[in-house]
Amino acid sequence: MAILGLAALLRLVGIGYGLPLAVLNPDEASIVPRAWRMGQGHLDPGWYDYPSLLMGLLAPVQAVAGSPSYEAARLVAVLIGLGGVAATWWLGRRAYGTGAAIVGAAAVAVATTHVAYSRVAVTDVLLTLVLTCVLVLAVEGRIEWAGLAVGLAASAKYPGALAAVPVVVAGWGRWRAVGKAAALAAAGFILTSPFVLLHARAAWDDVSRVQRLARAGWLGFENDPIAPLAYLDRLWEAIGPLLVLAVVGVVAAFVRRSRTDLILLSFALVYWLTLMPQAAHFDRYALPLVPVLAVLAGSIRVLVPVALVVLVVPLAWSIGDARELTNTDTRLRADAWVATNIPQADAIAADPSTLPLAGRIVVRLELPGPGRPSDPARDLKRLRAQGVKWVILAGSVTDRVLAAPDRYPQEALFYEQLGHGSEPAFAVSPDEPGLAGPWVRVYRISR
Repeated sequence: MAILGLAALLRLVGIGYGLPLAVLNPDEASIVPRAWRMGQGHLDPGWYDYPSLLMGLLAPVQAVAGSPSYEAARLVAVLIGLGGVAATWWLGRRAYGTGAAIVGAAAVAVATTHVAYSRVAVTDVLLTLVLTCVLVLAVEGRIEWAGLAVGLAASAKYPGALAAVPVVVAGWGRWRAVGKAAALAAAGFILTSPFVLLHARAAWDDVSRVQRLARAGWLGFENDPIAPLAYLDRLWEAIGPLLVLAVVGVVAAFVRRSRTDLILLSFALVYWLTLMPQAAHFDRYALPLVPVLAVLAGSIRVLVPVALVVLVVPLAWSIGDARELTNTDTRLRADAWVATNIPQADAIAADPSTLPLAGRIVVRLELPGPGRPSDPARDLKRLRAQGVKWVILAGSVTDRVLAAPDRYPQEALFYEQLGHGSEPAFAVSPDEPGLAGPWVRVYRISR
C-alpha cells in the first residue's frame, strides 16, 4: 500500500497542468475528443492510428461531460498507472517471490517515464499494464486467459500483439490450450476494437503511415545514436542505475533458463528487436520493458536491498518532473495574450504544439520530419499574400529544427527570417518565475 500511495502522489501532482489547453501531450488532443464522441454514442472513432481500447475505457467518464474533459481522462490514466504498479507486484510475486515483487512495483511506481505517461490520457501505460498481466497469466500457466489478455494488449496498442510470443513459450506442448488462447486473443481484439476490422483498409493506411514515420524518424531525434544505444538511454532515463541490476538479472535468467525465465526473456527479446528498426526513439516506446526489467533486477535476492536504494535516483527525477508541472504553462500566457490583443478576424499561422486557437482563422504549419516534404506555407511572402497577419512559434518545434539546419534548410531559414526581421509582439519564456513549457513568440508579419 505504501508503494501505491507513493505512486499515486507522484502521478496526481501536475495532473491539471496546462488545462484547459491540451498541451501536456499532443496525443491527448487526438484521443480524448474521440473518446468523448464515443461517450455521446458515436462508437466508431473514425481514426485508427491507435486501436480503440483506451478510448472505450475513457468513454464512460466522458459521457457525463458536456465537452471533452481532459481532467477526467487524466484521472482514468492515473488509475491505469496504479494498476500497472499492482500488476508488476503480481508479476514479481508469481515469477520470483516477494523480493522481486517489491523491487518491481517500487521501480514502476517511481520510473520517470511511467510516472509521466500515467498522468496523460495516452496509450502506452495501458499497453504496459495489459502486457504485464499477459506475462503473469503466462507464468501461472493460464494460457487461455493469457491469450485473451494478448487481444486486449493489441487493442491498447498494436504492438501488444507481440505478447503472443511468451504465451506460446508458456504453452509449448499444450497446443489445444494455445489454440484456444489464439481464438480468445482474436475475440478480445474484435470486441474492443471492432471498427479497426470493419474499416480494415483505412486502419491499414493509418497503421502503415505511423510505422513509416517511426522508421524514418521524427523531429528531434536526428542526432541520436544508433537504436540500441538510444533505447538503453531511454531506459536509463526511466529507472536510472536499476538498469545495471536489471542487466545482471537478465544474465542470471539466461543462465537459469527456467520456464519463468524463458517466458520473460522471450517477451523482452522480441519487444526489443521490434524497436531496433525505428529511428524515432520516443521514451514511451521502451515503457513495456520497464516492469520486466525491474522484476528481473529483483530476482536475485542478495541484490534486492541494493535495488531499493538505487531507486532513490529515479524517485528524485520524478519528483523534479512533478514539481515542474506545478508551474503555469507558457502557452496559457500566450493564449491569454492572443485572446486580448489579436482581433478575431485576423488570420494566424501557427506551428504545431503552440495553441489550439479554437474559433479563429488558422493556417496550421505542418510538423517537419525526416523524409517529409517541406511545408510551402513556411514562407513569409506566401503567408502575407494569403492575408495572414500573425505567426505563432514555440521552442518545441523551432529549437529542434535549428539544431539540425542541414536537414531542414527551408524551415530553418523561415525561423531565422522571423527572428532577425522584427521583434516579436509577444514573447514568454519558461525562464520566467512560475512558468514551464516551451518558449512562445508571436510575430506580426502584416498590417
